[in-house]
Amino acid sequence: MKNKERMEEKRSMLEEFFSSEEYKPMRFKDIVSILQVPKEAKNDLKEILDLMISQGKIILDSKGRYRTPGDDIKIGVFSGTQKGFGFVILEGDEEDVYIHESATMGALHGDKVMIMIKEEQTGRRKEGTVVQIIERGKNEIVGTFQKSKNFGFVVPDNQKFAKDIFIPKDSSMGAVSGHKVVAKITNFGSGTQNPEGKVIEILGHVNDPGVDIMSVVRAYDLPVDFSQEVKLQLNDIPEEVNPKDFKNRLDLREWMTVTIDGEDAKDLDDAITISKEGDIYRLGVHIADVTHYVKEGSPLDKSALNRGTSVYLVDRVIPMLPHKLSNGICSLNPGVDRLALSCIMDIDAKGNVIGHKITETVIRSDRRMTYTNVAKIVEDHDQEVMNEYKEFVPMFELMQELAEILKARRHKRGAINFDFPESKIIVDPRGKPIEIRPYERNKATKIIEEFMLIANETIAESFYWQELPFLYRTHETPDDEKIKKLAIFIHNFGYSIKIGNEDIHPKELQKLLVKIEDTPEEALISRLTLRSMKQAKYTVVNTGHFGLSAKYYCHFTSPIRRYPDLQIHRIIKENLTGKLGENRIKHYEKILHEVANHSSKTERRADEAEREVEKMKKVEYMMDHIGEIFEGVISGITSWGMYVELPNTVEGMIRVTEMDDDYYFYDEERYQMVGEHTKKIYKLGQKIKVEVIQADKLLRTIDFALVEVEE
Repeated sequence: MKNKERMEEKRSMLEEFFSSEEYKPMRFKDIVSILQVPKEAKNDLKEILDLMISQGKIILDSKGRYRTPGDDIKIGVFSGTQKGFGFVILEGDEEDVYIHESATMGALHGDKVMIMIKEEQTGRRKEGTVVQIIERGKNEIVGTFQKSKNFGFVVPDNQKFAKDIFIPKDSSMGAVSGHKVVAKITNFGSGTQNPEGKVIEILGHVNDPGVDIMSVVRAYDLPVDFSQEVKLQLNDIPEEVNPKDFKNRLDLREWMTVTIDGEDAKDLDDAITISKEGDIYRLGVHIADVTHYVKEGSPLDKSALNRGTSVYLVDRVIPMLPHKLSNGICSLNPGVDRLALSCIMDIDAKGNVIGHKITETVIRSDRRMTYTNVAKIVEDHDQEVMNEYKEFVPMFELMQELAEILKARRHKRGAINFDFPESKIIVDPRGKPIEIRPYERNKATKIIEEFMLIANETIAESFYWQELPFLYRTHETPDDEKIKKLAIFIHNFGYSIKIGNEDIHPKELQKLLVKIEDTPEEALISRLTLRSMKQAKYTVVNTGHFGLSAKYYCHFTSPIRRYPDLQIHRIIKENLTGKLGENRIKHYEKILHEVANHSSKTERRADEAEREVEKMKKVEYMMDHIGEIFEGVISGITSWGMYVELPNTVEGMIRVTEMDDDYYFYDEERYQMVGEHTKKIYKLGQKIKVEVIQADKLLRTIDFALVEVEE
């Protein structure tokens, strides 16, 4: 213990030394001498210096001297490319730095690196050189095995890993060409030498059903199986709710209650009640009380925190909680008693919440409704469906009425609505995609959206003013620089946004999206507007939600599939039952920051994996349509070709080298492709006909050829 205290003292001295005026770059032996470090503590000193390097406080220069980094030294994460060069994404939302292939120092995609910014820049972007690899991002890579006579190599699935992994003959586990494998890197190589590794798992052959998605699951380290401890704990979870648990709960089983979800949803975690007295609506949003069964610190809780979120991968769901909970006792199935945490709100005719009650309840859903059938009632007024659910029709009409009021209120304050066409990919039992269509959003999906938003806002505001530890869902104001670039871009299309001395207001972006509605350039400008904004994340400090133009926001409504919701349910319940004393407040203040960071990371991981699988299945679908002709819209133009999006949301490229009726060049100022001799022009949003000429599942690319332009 004394030795540890002594080293803590040395660490303070080190930090003080490196910030003092007397400091100068020096080697390890000089630091040992100055600080009079005993022989037996040299290793500890080395550990402290290594830690300070990983934190970016000091660097080890090319002469082996420890020194403080100057303004030209930055720390970030290396993002590789197929061609070998890369970019370093810096901490603190600074602009990414370009790293030439010769300046990567062998850094691989995902590595935490220290870079030196070059004084001279050859392009628009900052350029740098990797001076140190602080921490390797991954040591296991998923890819396709290729066998040679005396060795093999793994071609990584992730195109950002530019180098194949060399596999010695005795480290292949008997893999053959075409096997999807997991390779563990044993030597990371260098700027000139490929990494070396060994095969630790064979997932199956590239053409075997399900292997493609399992490859993505392993590549993103998504936990699939539940541990033995979790399975044992499931034995204690009942099949039905125990009536003893109704004690001290508000009994709402007599209230007319429904769930509204997609046809194939099995985890029903929210139910709705609604009534109206005079001009006041009483909206009840009832959320499954998952924390009643998932106790803090239990194997179930630790597993849920580790997973962070459920992941939806076209033909399967990797759930955050086992099915016994998510599809069973926690799912608000019709006709059975369920425990819930309810937010019951009184809302006036302008959409303001004038009173609310947050309470533990017991509910019983009367009907499991689908978005399709509710839309047929409120949107299509389908007589057959209305007759089938006649006792519920007034309830759905009241829901529609209130949803419109809430939507108008959000629009008035400047909330931004991004309505991108999401894909619905239908696969056969072997996982082969047989149909791709845009996922339809209707009035029913928007009703539930509005009700969940208002509940999340109400809960967040309530706990903000109580000044209790909490998890918020926040979205920061965009960077000035990115907004200026967006303003320049949209100016080419005849649009403008007001940029004053202060931060941009979300209403400006909302106005822009309204102006471009139903125009050829709508999809492109919407996507660029979204890219100009920061990512939403979980935080312990409430800084508001820019995109929703909301001062207070949290995630309360999906504790079956998101850990932050489950976490705040625990806080809410302890607060309701008077158990949130000083010790518990200190406990939450201690753990919530890490819960927020981890939840943000697992959310991003799930999003990336879902996008990867979607992209892969779209390519696989188009492999069966080679030679067919489709009508599409030009969704992007670059110097190397034009991106075309089909009505089913599939996007492919017409390479400029394949446009053989003329020599085409990219007019960067006007974002259009121009024929040198014919003066033929292709613009964003223009409808064209294309032929599918190639689809490569490994590279995730689809190639089109131009057929004709629709006049």
